[in-house]
Amino acid sequence: MSAFAQPPGAERKAVDVAIVGSGPTGMALAALLGRQGRSVVVLERYTGLYNLPRAAAFDDETMRTFQKLGVAEKMLPGTNVQRGYVWVNGDDEVLLDIEFDNPGRCGWPAQYMMYQPHLESVLDELITSLPTVEIRRGMTVESVDQQDGDDVVVRATDVEGGEHLVRAHYVVGCDGGNGIVRQFAGGELDDYGFFENWLVCDFQLDRDVPDLPTFRQVCDPAEPIAIVNIGPRFHRFSFRLESAANREEVVHPDKVWPRVATYLTPEDAELVRVANYTFRSCITTHWRHGRILLAGDAAHQMPPFLAQGMVSGIRDARNLAWKLDMVLAGHPDSLLDTYQAEREPHVRYITEKAIELGRVQTMRDTALAAERDAQMIAARKANQKPDKLQYPALSGGLIANHGDIFPQGLVSTSSTTALFDEIAGTGWLVVADGPQVLSDIAEGDRTAFTEIGGREVIFGLTSMFDGAPVSDTAGVYTRWFAAHECVAAIVRPDGYVFGIARDAAELGTLAKELVAAITPVAPVPPRPLAPTA
Repeated sequence: MSAFAQPPGAERKAVDVAIVGSGPTGMALAALLGRQGRSVVVLERYTGLYNLPRAAAFDDETMRTFQKLGVAEKMLPGTNVQRGYVWVNGDDEVLLDIEFDNPGRCGWPAQYMMYQPHLESVLDELITSLPTVEIRRGMTVESVDQQDGDDVVVRATDVEGGEHLVRAHYVVGCDGGNGIVRQFAGGELDDYGFFENWLVCDFQLDRDVPDLPTFRQVCDPAEPIAIVNIGPRFHRFSFRLESAANREEVVHPDKVWPRVATYLTPEDAELVRVANYTFRSCITTHWRHGRILLAGDAAHQMPPFLAQGMVSGIRDARNLAWKLDMVLAGHPDSLLDTYQAEREPHVRYITEKAIELGRVQTMRDTALAAERDAQMIAARKANQKPDKLQYPALSGGLIANHGDIFPQGLVSTSSTTALFDEIAGTGWLVVADGPQVLSDIAEGDRTAFTEIGGREVIFGLTSMFDGAPVSDTAGVYTRWFAAHECVAAIVRPDGYVFGIARDAAELGTLAKELVAAITPVAPVPPRPLAPTA
């Protein structure tokens, strides 16, 4: 046993989860666990919020998570809904013009540009309001020690050098690509070898600049540029730097303003941040070692070309939170092994697609760039619209036969009309076209499903005989059930589909398979009550 198992002042009672790092991933995980009534301690090395923008965007799935946490509307003042994404070449000819869906399949606009300090302040306000969550700032984690398979002890030092220990049933490293927790989780970095140095310049606008691009990639072999708005009144220019660039010189304001002169002047905006940023493309081989887990950049780092880095971390948090909750309630520990099995292929797909796009966007060979331009311009003239990127469904893990995100549309009951999650909730769901579909679920399986908080949501999509408790007001579910040729779906707490059924018998089989996978080996202790919102 570690020398730090029971030193003077050590916490003898373990909290459910210790989280190292309070960036968006760590805060989202803390909030999700706190909403479930779990005791959480968050350890953060900074004494306050970081308060500088880093990520630039999030998608409708992320906003759906914020909706679950009750803070979606609070996010809006720090965001702009982004309508599209344009690529141009060095001669300002349009190569690609992508239109984002509004709404996306999760019921919110598919792309939000955001000011990250606002997002973090909203999440910080939320987690500090939860009675079972404690955030301790100014704490630098020094070690993570598993205690004979029972608990984990995290040792940290404060800004004055004092030692602090936190005992937890599980610890999750959300401490970024250079974080320490990965050292104790084992494994290695699988590096794709694709990295680039960029000059990132953030501006606060003093007035409206009508012709300022909102989301543009300048595919100029002489100097690739990314131009994005990062929420109301803020804008970012990123320039691909040559390896020989003098890093001390390029960050000087006198060097920055000439770079943006085509778009901005000092009369338009204030330069608030300049930084050299070298992105990486790598994935950790092990996201779990016993009671130690990794999420966000601690588990994977990707190029910025799809704006999916922060989004992927929040997906990690959403996937992991309900599994930790169930395991802590007595369900099989093997549920946690499904976390990486489901998330890693998804992350690899996005990473590899971002690398592919990045290499096309930042092509430096003038002849190859001219060939790229000609092909893309010809496609536009032929009215060939670009394929919209579809992320893969989850597979393996706790997925029976589907694994995609369940859509969220507008639905109605006899008393209200709202988005689906507001009506149905966000736990385990059986969503069916008519009550008769549920007839082949064994009574014991139905009881077990109810005991994990499962609910039944009944539509009347194809029957003209009986009414139904929930009406498909926007037609989203009529189209979805028809496209998948199914009569029911079992939906997980993270909104992903465990499986779909073509008839009542198949639904009964799916329910039996789910119950078998999550049945505890010992009686489940009473479920802790979640704090009220």
